[in-house]
Amino acid sequence: MYTKILVPMALDHGVSTHTLGIANALRSSGGEIIALHVHEAPQGSVSAYLDEATVAAGFDRARAELEDKLSDHPHVTPVIVKGHSSRTIIDYAASHGVDCIVIGSHKPGLSDYFLGSTASRVVRHAGCAVHVHRASS
Repeated sequence: MYTKILVPMALDHGVSTHTLGIANALRSSGGEIIALHVHEAPQGSVSAYLDEATVAAGFDRARAELEDKLSDHPHVTPVIVKGHSSRTIIDYAASHGVDCIVIGSHKPGLSDYFLGSTASRVVRHAGCAVHVHRASS
């Protein structure tokens, strides 16, 4: 059993009841579950067309959406941070004493073998246990 479990979530994929259920089953008595959304900054030339207020408003909307989607899960702490998905998940886990990451994954395609999905990067580089839930297709 684990005392601090991180469940990364992409808001565009919704809140996975499967990964939260797995985390809850793996959580020791008194353990903590953190739902983490990594908010990526606009890339490339797009950022040249957005002012700071627009970017901040997008971050605030994402925070509100995460909190709203987790309102039915009172035992889960919502956290939103800025960064690159896989690297930020790994860094957050390392700096916050996470002892297990429960992450969802899709069936890998050919591009995943060359580029690596977020889940595969987390599995390769995390310094703690990682449980991957493969969604059925």
